[in-house]
Amino acid sequence: MKHATLEAPESAAVSTQAPPRRFSDLPGPPPWPVVGNALQVSLHRMHQNMEDWVKVHGPLMQVRLAGFHVMVVADTDLIGQLLRERPETFRRPSRMQAIMREMGIPDGVFVAEGEHWARQRRMVMASFAPQQVRTYFPALLNVAHCLRARWLHTADQATEGAQDIDLQADLMRFTVDAISGLAFGVDVNTLQSNDDVIQRHLDKIFPTIWRRAHALVPYWQVVKLPRDRALDESMRLVNGAIRDFMAQARVRLQAPERRAAPQNLLEAMLVAADAPDSGMSDEDVAGNVFTMLLAGEDTTATSLSWMIEQLWRNPVALARAREEIDRLLATPEGPLPMAQWTPEHLAQLDWLEACIHESMRLKPVGPFNLVEALKDTEVAGVPIRAGTPVLLVMRHDTVRDEVFPQAERFLPERWLPEAEHLAPASAKRVSMPFGAGPRICPGRFLAMLEIKLAAAMLLQTFDIAAVDTPDGRPAQEHMALTMVPVGLKMRVRRRTAA
Repeated sequence: MKHATLEAPESAAVSTQAPPRRFSDLPGPPPWPVVGNALQVSLHRMHQNMEDWVKVHGPLMQVRLAGFHVMVVADTDLIGQLLRERPETFRRPSRMQAIMREMGIPDGVFVAEGEHWARQRRMVMASFAPQQVRTYFPALLNVAHCLRARWLHTADQATEGAQDIDLQADLMRFTVDAISGLAFGVDVNTLQSNDDVIQRHLDKIFPTIWRRAHALVPYWQVVKLPRDRALDESMRLVNGAIRDFMAQARVRLQAPERRAAPQNLLEAMLVAADAPDSGMSDEDVAGNVFTMLLAGEDTTATSLSWMIEQLWRNPVALARAREEIDRLLATPEGPLPMAQWTPEHLAQLDWLEACIHESMRLKPVGPFNLVEALKDTEVAGVPIRAGTPVLLVMRHDTVRDEVFPQAERFLPERWLPEAEHLAPASAKRVSMPFGAGPRICPGRFLAMLEIKLAAAMLLQTFDIAAVDTPDGRPAQEHMALTMVPVGLKMRVRRRTAA
């Protein structure tokens, strides 16, 4: 497979075609002996290191990390091509799959490959189709009510009506409760009970995958540090919870009418796995349960945190979002009670949705993606061998003025027809927060619905007194498989009109 070549400026005096480039000829930061570029990057700032290098060396370069010769691509058109060629030509990194298996995480749709992935993908996509997600909305509302009650209690118990909320932690409680209820039919209710066992243990897993994927040597296979032993205990407890979820679902499925009409993702997966020619096993189901817990907790909560911070730092956009909610989620008597909200109500919130897209453009949960060549191929005319990692810098063109005018500014209007001069239709394809191609995130519609619901609840019910970090500066970006904000605290007051 050959890919479109990145075009370079042509000279009118030169008519001969340049010779093919070799991978080793690509520009890049000078490597150090033995360790390559590994010691030139910060593990938790790697995305920023790559973005800085691309500005110097161009949108196609090479780096050497953790013993691997890595191609780095920052051109959006080329990134789109590579993502569309999964799973035939490129796959997710085999190293990540091996690490997750070693940790005790069975293959789910996130890391499965080939026909194994295709079987799981069909099942998961059907479960997360927009019409199916709408049937989950009453359960989502219940979780949003719990989050609202938690924040009302915090505001009412505080002196002068203001007290710090650990924004990321509370939003992770919200998303854990939501995905547990919708996907598995289990009410874990971490928001009201403060029983955060699942969340606390899930929070160890993404950072461990990230850290081990970039370790120079797999030391944990020889000697385990305290954090590795804690990870083993967390895996034991989470796997135990998953087995309990599955056992409860199998009890419910003993009723023929329930088996005929599964009411959540787990039940649907178990019914599919029980079909004679499904090729699916309980281990496949467990892998997808794990995938949904991890992805459903971390990515949606993180996107919400970033958007709330962006709104706080842009008061005009915040005021417009509140005005829209007050206008559209209303009755002649006052605010429309949350119990009466529907997906159609939230679908009217065009400005709020634009705020979500703009926040994801500036603060994507995945600022880079990583794929691996399944066979010898070419990228932009450069031959690479099977097994070569290709790192895709997703936040390069999205913050260039040539693509998005005033790219560094938070301007949600660029996502509305009224301001196409701030984001031409072609530019909007540049931002790919959910990926692209056949392996685009199957839960994207649910994620957008959760973000809208939580944000609308916040702005209808509360005045935001502050969104701060300990040093008062914008939240630092901390990379740990996903890009999370560091130290965000929120203070809210009950709105007198709510």
